Amino acid sequence: QVQLVESGGGLVQAGGSLRLSCAASRSIFSINVMGWYRQAPGKQREFVARITSGGSTNYGDSVKGRFTISRDNTKNTVYLQMNSLKPEDTAVYYCKTTIRTADYWGQGTQVTVTS
Repeated sequence: QVQLVESGGGLVQAGGSLRLSCAASRSIFSINVMGWYRQAPGKQREFVARITSGGSTNYGDSVKGRFTISRDNTKNTVYLQMNSLKPEDTAVYYCKTTIRTADYWGQGTQVTVTS
């Protein structure tokens, strides 16, 4: 089991940056994949980015080149650096991992980008 707590969301103007954090309640050293998802009002939750224990990363098409995912196993934390933010990035951002066959989600953090 693991609890995930996101932080770092807020209100930012278009073109600005934010860094989200996802703190885990246990060591993430042995957790293979940690990821970020987002859900905008009236839309389905969508994949944003993932990172493996080896440091391999994948990104959703809409954020490639603007967002960067990283992990610090010593702090049990995964980060999402978001640059060149757009109003369409407005959403609740969730951290997620899977341990064995169980999915674990954080409570989410709101990101609002104004034009």
